[in-house]
Amino acid sequence: MTDAVRTEFSDGIAVITINRPEARNAVNLSVAEGIAAALDELDARDDLAVGILTGAGGTFSSGMDLKAFLKGERPSIEGRGFAGLTDAPPRKPLIAAVEGYALAGGCELALACDLIVAADNAQFGLPEVKRGLVAAAGGLLRLPQRLPYQIAMELALTGAFLDAHRAHGYGLVNRLAEPGGALDGARDLAAAIAANGPLAVRVSKEVVVGSTVWPAAEAKERQKALVEPVFVSEDAKEGPRAFAEKRAPRWTGR
Repeated sequence: MTDAVRTEFSDGIAVITINRPEARNAVNLSVAEGIAAALDELDARDDLAVGILTGAGGTFSSGMDLKAFLKGERPSIEGRGFAGLTDAPPRKPLIAAVEGYALAGGCELALACDLIVAADNAQFGLPEVKRGLVAAAGGLLRLPQRLPYQIAMELALTGAFLDAHRAHGYGLVNRLAEPGGALDGARDLAAAIAANGPLAVRVSKEVVVGSTVWPAAEAKERQKALVEPVFVSEDAKEGPRAFAEKRAPRWTGR
């Protein structure tokens, strides 16, 4: 990890915090390296089921550090993309806990997550066009998948902000929280995920993500190849056994 990124691991949840509040959590190379390392640890550790990405000091992220950019720094990781995330999200679920602004690359980070919990005064946006730039870290690709076409196009072309209430209404945001409560809300959502079978959760995410690009004629077979190992796993036996015995399941991920 780096000083620019804090991590906390407990109760099956990895909390990854961009820690540059003095720069509104702008992403430089140090942040990218820290996020990439944290996501690698999330995927590698059997005791972790889900991750949360957030920002320190009341702001999620203002995007790429433009001062570092002008000095020639590129906050991307080979094979992982912007901030070590946008081109290669983790296999395990990742929740964005958004306070304040998630703008430009910061919005693209939130869009790269699987779920979003936002303070009800949070703001999302891709204002790159206002600076003669383009949201090239997945924002223009993911936004029309999450929002109605015309709304996505308006945000992309005007650089206007989208408030959390409208984002929730469109389904971009899963849950709203009081200002200052996004991380707690994300922890609640993460706990609900972490309580489930870890193998089933990972495969469920893989199917949902994959189904958006699989050819329709191949979808059933591709799903079958992924889910069959789950049904013969130890966890698939433990779940029904725990239900019958009226106790909490003891998952092994196998």
